[in-house]
Amino acid sequence: MTPKPLSRLALILLVAESTAVQALVSLAMLALPAIAPKLAAELGLPSSLVGFQISIAYGGAMCTSLVAGSLVRRWGAVRTSQIALLAAAAGCLGLTAGWLPLMALASVVLGFGYGMVNPAASHMLMKATSPANRNLIFSIKQSGVPVGGTLAGATLPPLALAFGWEWALVAVAMVAALLALALQPARTNWDSDRDPNARLRGSPLSGLKLIWQSPRLRALSVTGFAYAAVQLSVSTFAVTMLVSDLGWTLVQAGVLLSALQIAGIIGRVGAGGVADRWFGGARTLVGLGVLTGITALLTGLMGPSWPALAAFAVMVPFGAASLGWNGIYLAELAHAAEPSQIPRITGASLFFTYGGVLVGPSAFAALHGVTGSYTATYALAALPAFVGAALLARRRA
Repeated sequence: MTPKPLSRLALILLVAESTAVQALVSLAMLALPAIAPKLAAELGLPSSLVGFQISIAYGGAMCTSLVAGSLVRRWGAVRTSQIALLAAAAGCLGLTAGWLPLMALASVVLGFGYGMVNPAASHMLMKATSPANRNLIFSIKQSGVPVGGTLAGATLPPLALAFGWEWALVAVAMVAALLALALQPARTNWDSDRDPNARLRGSPLSGLKLIWQSPRLRALSVTGFAYAAVQLSVSTFAVTMLVSDLGWTLVQAGVLLSALQIAGIIGRVGAGGVADRWFGGARTLVGLGVLTGITALLTGLMGPSWPALAAFAVMVPFGAASLGWNGIYLAELAHAAEPSQIPRITGASLFFTYGGVLVGPSAFAALHGVTGSYTATYALAALPAFVGAALLARRRA
Protein backbone atom coordinates (compact mmCIF):
# COMPACT_ATOMS: atom_id res chain seq x y z
CA MET A 1 0.00 0.00 0.00
CA THR A 2 1.33 3.43 -0.84
CA PRO A 3 1.43 5.47 2.36
CA LYS A 4 -0.82 8.45 2.48
CA PRO A 5 1.38 11.55 2.39
CA LEU A 6 1.13 13.34 5.70
CA SER A 7 2.77 16.39 7.11
CA ARG A 8 4.89 15.85 10.20
CA LEU A 9 2.21 17.52 12.34
CA ALA A 10 -0.55 15.32 10.89
CA LEU A 11 1.48 12.17 11.57
CA ILE A 12 2.21 13.30 15.12
CA LEU A 13 -1.50 13.94 15.71
CA LEU A 14 -2.46 10.54 14.31
CA VAL A 15 0.09 8.74 16.48
CA ALA A 16 -0.94 10.77 19.53
CA GLU A 17 -4.61 9.96 18.99
CA SER A 18 -3.94 6.26 18.43
CA THR A 19 -1.67 6.07 21.48
CA ALA A 20 -4.21 7.92 23.62
CA VAL A 21 -6.96 5.48 22.63
CA GLN A 22 -4.70 2.54 23.46
CA ALA A 23 -3.70 4.08 26.79
CA LEU A 24 -7.28 4.88 27.84
CA VAL A 25 -8.66 1.45 26.98
CA SER A 26 -5.67 -0.19 28.70
CA LEU A 27 -6.29 2.02 31.73
CA ALA A 28 -9.89 0.84 31.79
CA MET A 29 -8.82 -2.81 31.54
CA LEU A 30 -6.44 -2.40 34.49
CA ALA A 31 -8.68 -0.16 36.58
CA LEU A 32 -10.20 -2.90 38.73
CA PRO A 33 -6.88 -4.65 39.47
CA ALA A 34 -5.41 -1.30 40.53
CA ILE A 35 -8.09 -0.82 43.21
CA ALA A 36 -8.80 -4.49 43.97
CA PRO A 37 -7.74 -4.40 47.66
CA LYS A 38 -10.03 -1.44 48.39
CA LEU A 39 -12.96 -2.94 46.48
CA ALA A 40 -12.49 -6.39 48.02
CA ALA A 41 -12.39 -5.00 51.54
CA GLU A 42 -15.63 -3.06 51.07
CA LEU A 43 -17.51 -5.89 49.33
CA GLY A 44 -16.15 -8.65 51.54
CA LEU A 45 -14.64 -10.54 48.60
CA PRO A 46 -11.19 -12.10 48.12
CA SER A 47 -8.97 -9.81 46.08
CA SER A 48 -7.82 -12.84 44.08
CA LEU A 49 -11.14 -12.69 42.20
CA VAL A 50 -9.65 -9.89 40.11
CA GLY A 51 -7.77 -12.57 38.19
CA PHE A 52 -11.08 -13.95 36.96
CA GLN A 53 -12.23 -10.46 36.00
CA ILE A 54 -9.17 -9.98 33.79
CA SER A 55 -9.74 -13.37 32.17
CA ILE A 56 -13.38 -12.53 31.46
CA ALA A 57 -12.38 -9.19 29.93
CA TYR A 58 -9.78 -10.77 27.65
CA GLY A 59 -12.33 -13.40 26.67
CA GLY A 60 -14.51 -10.53 25.44
CA ALA A 61 -11.51 -9.07 23.59
CA MET A 62 -10.94 -12.40 21.85
CA CYS A 63 -14.52 -12.33 20.57
CA THR A 64 -14.44 -8.83 19.07
CA SER A 65 -10.94 -9.27 17.66
CA LEU A 66 -12.42 -11.79 15.22
CA VAL A 67 -15.05 -9.38 13.88
CA ALA A 68 -13.16 -6.09 14.25
CA GLY A 69 -12.04 -6.17 10.63
CA SER A 70 -15.66 -6.08 9.45
CA LEU A 71 -16.43 -3.27 11.89
CA VAL A 72 -13.54 -1.16 10.60
CA ARG A 73 -14.55 -1.76 7.00
CA ARG A 74 -18.15 -0.68 7.58
CA TRP A 75 -17.82 2.03 10.22
CA GLY A 76 -14.26 3.26 9.66
CA ALA A 77 -11.25 3.09 11.95
CA VAL A 78 -12.05 6.26 13.90
CA ARG A 79 -15.68 5.30 14.52
CA THR A 80 -14.55 1.84 15.65
CA SER A 81 -12.08 3.50 18.03
CA GLN A 82 -14.85 5.70 19.39
CA ILE A 83 -17.06 2.67 19.99
CA ALA A 84 -14.14 0.93 21.71
CA LEU A 85 -13.76 3.88 24.08
CA LEU A 86 -17.49 4.01 24.79
CA ALA A 87 -17.52 0.26 25.47
CA ALA A 88 -14.64 0.77 27.90
CA ALA A 89 -16.57 3.59 29.57
CA ALA A 90 -19.72 1.47 29.81
CA GLY A 91 -17.71 -1.40 31.24
CA CYS A 92 -16.20 0.79 33.94
CA LEU A 93 -19.61 2.15 34.87
CA GLY A 94 -21.01 -1.37 35.03
CA LEU A 95 -18.23 -2.42 37.39
CA THR A 96 -19.44 0.15 39.92
CA ALA A 97 -22.57 -1.97 40.52
CA GLY A 98 -20.71 -4.07 43.05
CA TRP A 99 -22.87 -7.11 42.12
CA LEU A 100 -20.77 -9.96 40.74
CA PRO A 101 -23.03 -11.06 37.84
CA LEU A 102 -23.31 -7.50 36.55
CA MET A 103 -19.59 -6.92 37.09
CA ALA A 104 -18.86 -10.02 35.00
CA LEU A 105 -21.09 -8.70 32.20
CA ALA A 106 -19.40 -5.30 32.45
CA SER A 107 -16.02 -7.00 32.13
CA VAL A 108 -17.16 -8.66 28.90
CA VAL A 109 -18.24 -5.26 27.52
CA LEU A 110 -14.90 -3.79 28.58
CA GLY A 111 -13.13 -6.58 26.72
CA PHE A 112 -15.28 -5.98 23.65
CA GLY A 113 -13.87 -2.46 23.51
CA TYR A 114 -10.29 -3.62 24.01
CA GLY A 115 -10.54 -6.08 21.13
CA MET A 116 -11.45 -3.33 18.64
CA VAL A 117 -8.53 -0.99 19.29
CA ASN A 118 -5.59 -2.58 17.47
CA PRO A 119 -7.34 -3.54 14.20
CA ALA A 120 -8.63 0.04 13.88
CA ALA A 121 -5.27 1.60 14.71
CA SER A 122 -3.36 -0.71 12.36
CA HIS A 123 -5.68 0.27 9.51
CA MET A 124 -4.88 3.96 9.99
CA LEU A 125 -1.19 3.64 10.77
CA MET A 126 -0.46 1.35 7.83
CA LYS A 127 -1.84 4.00 5.47
CA ALA A 128 0.30 6.72 7.06
CA THR A 129 3.66 4.98 7.47
CA SER A 130 6.43 3.66 5.25
CA PRO A 131 8.84 0.75 5.74
CA ALA A 132 11.39 3.27 7.02
CA ASN A 133 9.35 4.23 10.08
CA ARG A 134 6.60 1.62 10.41
CA ASN A 135 8.02 -0.41 13.31
CA LEU A 136 8.82 2.71 15.31
CA ILE A 137 5.38 4.27 14.77
CA PHE A 138 3.54 1.07 15.65
CA SER A 139 5.74 0.65 18.74
CA ILE A 140 5.07 4.20 19.91
CA LYS A 141 1.37 3.53 19.60
CA GLN A 142 1.71 0.26 21.54
CA SER A 143 3.51 2.12 24.34
CA GLY A 144 -0.02 3.16 25.28
CA VAL A 145 -0.42 -0.23 26.99
CA PRO A 146 2.26 0.30 29.69
CA VAL A 147 1.29 3.98 29.84
CA GLY A 148 -2.24 2.89 30.71
CA GLY A 149 -0.87 0.51 33.32
CA THR A 150 1.29 3.23 34.82
CA LEU A 151 -1.67 5.63 34.95
CA ALA A 152 -3.83 2.97 36.61
CA GLY A 153 -1.28 2.37 39.34
CA ALA A 154 -0.46 6.02 39.89
CA THR A 155 -3.92 7.62 39.84
CA LEU A 156 -6.65 5.15 40.71
CA PRO A 157 -5.58 4.01 44.20
CA PRO A 158 -5.39 7.62 45.47
CA LEU A 159 -8.77 8.38 43.86
CA ALA A 160 -10.29 5.27 45.43
CA LEU A 161 -8.97 6.21 48.86
CA ALA A 162 -10.12 9.82 48.58
CA PHE A 163 -13.53 9.40 46.94
CA GLY A 164 -14.34 5.69 46.94
CA TRP A 165 -13.54 2.94 44.45
CA GLU A 166 -16.74 3.57 42.49
CA TRP A 167 -15.76 7.15 41.70
CA ALA A 168 -12.31 6.04 40.56
CA LEU A 169 -14.03 3.89 37.93
CA VAL A 170 -16.43 6.70 37.03
CA ALA A 171 -13.44 8.98 36.44
CA VAL A 172 -11.97 6.50 33.96
CA ALA A 173 -15.33 6.23 32.19
CA MET A 174 -15.63 10.00 31.89
CA VAL A 175 -12.16 10.42 30.40
CA ALA A 176 -12.77 7.60 27.90
CA ALA A 177 -16.09 9.15 26.82
CA LEU A 178 -14.47 12.58 26.43
CA LEU A 179 -11.72 11.14 24.24
CA ALA A 180 -14.34 9.41 22.08
CA LEU A 181 -16.02 12.78 21.56
CA ALA A 182 -12.70 14.49 20.84
CA LEU A 183 -11.97 12.02 18.02
CA GLN A 184 -15.03 13.06 16.02
CA PRO A 185 -13.28 15.67 13.81
CA ALA A 186 -10.78 13.02 12.68
CA ARG A 187 -13.51 10.98 10.99
CA THR A 188 -13.56 13.26 7.95
CA ASN A 189 -10.07 12.20 6.87
CA TRP A 190 -9.60 8.74 8.29
CA ASP A 191 -13.01 7.17 7.75
CA SER A 192 -13.36 8.27 4.14
CA ASP A 193 -12.48 4.76 2.93
CA ARG A 194 -15.22 2.97 4.85
CA ASP A 195 -17.87 0.96 3.04
CA PRO A 196 -21.30 1.65 4.64
CA ASN A 197 -22.72 -1.34 2.77
CA ALA A 198 -20.13 -3.82 4.01
CA ARG A 199 -21.61 -6.84 5.73
CA LEU A 200 -21.09 -7.23 9.46
CA ARG A 201 -22.21 -10.81 9.51
CA GLY A 202 -19.30 -12.44 7.72
CA SER A 203 -17.83 -15.58 9.22
CA PRO A 204 -15.88 -14.67 12.37
CA LEU A 205 -13.51 -17.53 11.56
CA SER A 206 -12.53 -16.20 8.13
CA GLY A 207 -9.63 -14.24 9.58
CA LEU A 208 -8.31 -17.31 11.37
CA LYS A 209 -8.46 -19.20 8.08
CA LEU A 210 -6.38 -16.50 6.38
CA ILE A 211 -3.85 -16.68 9.21
CA TRP A 212 -3.48 -20.44 8.98
CA GLN A 213 -3.11 -20.44 5.20
CA SER A 214 -0.05 -18.16 5.39
CA PRO A 215 3.10 -19.68 6.95
CA ARG A 216 4.41 -16.22 7.82
CA LEU A 217 1.20 -15.05 9.49
CA ARG A 218 0.86 -18.40 11.24
CA ALA A 219 4.37 -18.13 12.69
CA LEU A 220 3.75 -14.54 13.82
CA SER A 221 0.46 -15.48 15.48
CA VAL A 222 1.80 -18.51 17.35
CA THR A 223 4.78 -16.43 18.45
CA GLY A 224 2.36 -13.75 19.65
CA PHE A 225 0.60 -16.38 21.76
CA ALA A 226 3.90 -17.48 23.33
CA TYR A 227 5.25 -13.98 23.93
CA ALA A 228 1.94 -12.76 25.39
CA ALA A 229 1.86 -15.68 27.83
CA VAL A 230 5.27 -14.66 29.17
CA GLN A 231 4.52 -10.93 29.10
CA LEU A 232 1.51 -11.01 31.38
CA SER A 233 3.18 -13.48 33.73
CA VAL A 234 6.07 -11.05 34.18
CA SER A 235 3.84 -8.16 35.26
CA THR A 236 1.38 -10.32 37.22
CA PHE A 237 3.76 -12.21 39.49
CA ALA A 238 6.80 -9.93 39.80
CA VAL A 239 5.72 -8.31 43.08
CA THR A 240 4.66 -11.61 44.62
CA MET A 241 7.99 -13.20 43.65
CA LEU A 242 10.03 -10.38 45.14
CA VAL A 243 8.09 -10.42 48.41
CA SER A 244 7.71 -14.20 48.79
CA ASP A 245 11.01 -15.53 47.43
CA LEU A 246 13.42 -12.65 47.94
CA GLY A 247 12.00 -11.16 51.15
CA TRP A 248 11.48 -7.64 49.79
CA THR A 249 8.93 -5.28 51.29
CA LEU A 250 5.81 -4.48 49.31
CA VAL A 251 7.04 -0.92 48.74
CA GLN A 252 10.41 -2.12 47.42
CA ALA A 253 8.70 -4.59 45.11
CA GLY A 254 6.36 -1.85 43.90
CA VAL A 255 9.32 0.30 42.92
CA LEU A 256 10.71 -2.51 40.79
CA LEU A 257 7.30 -3.10 39.22
CA SER A 258 7.18 0.58 38.22
CA ALA A 259 10.66 0.21 36.77
CA LEU A 260 9.42 -2.78 34.76
CA GLN A 261 6.57 -0.73 33.29
CA ILE A 262 8.89 2.14 32.39
CA ALA A 263 11.32 -0.34 30.84
CA GLY A 264 8.40 -1.69 28.83
CA ILE A 265 7.66 1.77 27.44
CA ILE A 266 11.30 2.37 26.56
CA GLY A 267 11.64 -1.16 25.21
CA ARG A 268 8.69 -0.81 22.85
CA VAL A 269 9.84 2.47 21.36
CA GLY A 270 13.51 1.49 21.34
CA ALA A 271 12.89 -1.89 19.73
CA GLY A 272 10.78 -0.25 17.04
CA GLY A 273 13.60 2.14 16.21
CA VAL A 274 16.15 -0.68 16.14
CA ALA A 275 13.92 -2.70 13.80
CA ASP A 276 13.50 0.19 11.37
CA ARG A 277 17.13 1.26 11.35
CA TRP A 278 19.12 -1.96 11.53
CA PHE A 279 17.60 -5.42 11.79
CA GLY A 280 14.05 -5.39 10.44
CA GLY A 281 10.93 -6.46 12.28
CA ALA A 282 11.20 -10.26 12.21
CA ARG A 283 14.84 -10.39 13.29
CA THR A 284 14.19 -7.92 16.10
CA LEU A 285 11.26 -10.03 17.31
CA VAL A 286 13.54 -13.06 17.41
CA GLY A 287 16.12 -11.10 19.40
CA LEU A 288 13.52 -9.92 21.90
CA GLY A 289 12.36 -13.51 22.42
CA VAL A 290 15.91 -14.70 23.02
CA LEU A 291 16.58 -11.85 25.47
CA THR A 292 13.32 -12.62 27.26
CA GLY A 293 14.32 -16.27 27.59
CA ILE A 294 17.82 -15.45 28.88
CA THR A 295 16.55 -12.98 31.49
CA ALA A 296 13.85 -15.45 32.55
CA LEU A 297 16.57 -18.03 33.22
CA LEU A 298 18.59 -15.46 35.16
CA THR A 299 15.49 -14.63 37.21
CA GLY A 300 15.38 -18.30 38.17
CA LEU A 301 18.78 -17.87 39.85
CA MET A 302 17.66 -14.98 42.06
CA GLY A 303 17.41 -15.48 45.80
CA PRO A 304 17.29 -13.60 49.13
CA SER A 305 21.06 -13.04 49.08
CA TRP A 306 20.90 -11.09 45.84
CA PRO A 307 21.48 -7.34 46.23
CA ALA A 308 18.68 -5.11 45.00
CA LEU A 309 20.90 -3.65 42.27
CA ALA A 310 21.52 -7.12 40.82
CA ALA A 311 17.79 -7.87 40.84
CA PHE A 312 17.11 -4.61 39.01
CA ALA A 313 19.88 -5.46 36.51
CA VAL A 314 18.03 -8.67 35.60
CA MET A 315 14.39 -7.64 35.92
CA VAL A 316 14.56 -4.31 34.06
CA PRO A 317 15.90 -5.91 30.84
CA PHE A 318 13.39 -8.72 31.41
CA GLY A 319 10.62 -6.13 31.39
CA ALA A 320 12.00 -4.25 28.39
CA ALA A 321 12.24 -7.42 26.29
CA SER A 322 9.05 -9.18 27.39
CA LEU A 323 6.96 -6.01 27.03
CA GLY A 324 8.78 -4.58 24.00
CA TRP A 325 7.61 -6.81 21.14
CA ASN A 326 3.98 -5.80 20.57
CA GLY A 327 4.40 -2.84 18.24
CA ILE A 328 6.80 -4.66 15.92
CA TYR A 329 4.49 -7.68 15.90
CA LEU A 330 1.55 -5.52 14.77
CA ALA A 331 3.68 -3.80 12.14
CA GLU A 332 4.82 -7.18 10.78
CA LEU A 333 1.22 -8.37 10.60
CA ALA A 334 0.22 -5.26 8.66
CA HIS A 335 3.20 -5.65 6.33
CA ALA A 336 2.41 -9.31 5.62
CA ALA A 337 -1.32 -8.79 5.00
CA GLU A 338 -3.11 -7.59 1.90
CA PRO A 339 -4.00 -3.89 2.44
CA SER A 340 -7.75 -4.53 2.46
CA GLN A 341 -7.31 -7.38 4.95
CA ILE A 342 -5.15 -5.57 7.55
CA PRO A 343 -7.92 -5.06 10.16
CA ARG A 344 -9.21 -8.63 9.70
CA ILE A 345 -5.73 -10.18 9.87
CA THR A 346 -4.76 -8.05 12.87
CA GLY A 347 -7.89 -9.00 14.78
CA ALA A 348 -7.57 -12.69 13.96
CA SER A 349 -3.93 -12.78 15.01
CA LEU A 350 -4.75 -10.95 18.24
CA PHE A 351 -7.15 -13.81 18.98
CA PHE A 352 -4.00 -15.89 19.49
CA THR A 353 -2.32 -13.16 21.52
CA TYR A 354 -5.26 -12.76 23.87
CA GLY A 355 -5.31 -16.54 24.17
CA GLY A 356 -1.74 -16.32 25.45
CA VAL A 357 -2.86 -13.70 27.96
CA LEU A 358 -5.55 -16.09 29.20
CA VAL A 359 -3.31 -19.15 29.37
CA GLY A 360 -0.03 -17.62 30.59
CA PRO A 361 -0.85 -16.53 34.15
CA SER A 362 -2.98 -19.63 34.80
CA ALA A 363 -0.19 -21.92 33.60
CA PHE A 364 2.32 -19.95 35.68
CA ALA A 365 0.18 -20.38 38.80
CA ALA A 366 -0.21 -24.11 38.11
CA LEU A 367 3.54 -24.56 37.61
CA HIS A 368 4.21 -22.67 40.83
CA GLY A 369 2.09 -25.26 42.59
CA VAL A 370 4.55 -27.87 41.31
CA THR A 371 7.84 -26.01 41.81
CA GLY A 372 6.90 -24.17 45.00
CA SER A 373 9.08 -21.26 43.89
CA TYR A 374 8.24 -18.19 41.85
CA THR A 375 11.83 -17.77 40.68
CA ALA A 376 11.96 -21.36 39.43
CA THR A 377 8.66 -20.85 37.63
CA TYR A 378 10.05 -17.75 35.93
CA ALA A 379 12.93 -19.89 34.68
CA LEU A 380 10.39 -22.24 33.08
CA ALA A 381 8.82 -19.21 31.37
CA ALA A 382 11.94 -19.09 29.22
CA LEU A 383 10.59 -22.07 27.25
CA PRO A 384 7.70 -20.31 25.43
CA ALA A 385 9.96 -17.32 24.75
CA PHE A 386 12.60 -19.51 23.11
CA VAL A 387 9.97 -21.53 21.22
CA GLY A 388 8.38 -18.36 19.82
CA ALA A 389 11.77 -17.00 18.77
CA ALA A 390 12.69 -20.33 17.14
CA LEU A 391 9.45 -20.40 15.14
CA LEU A 392 10.12 -16.95 13.70
CA ALA A 393 13.78 -17.69 13.05
CA ARG A 394 12.85 -20.88 11.21
CA ARG A 395 10.26 -19.00 9.16
CA ARG A 396 12.87 -16.41 8.15
CA ALA A 397 15.28 -19.17 7.15
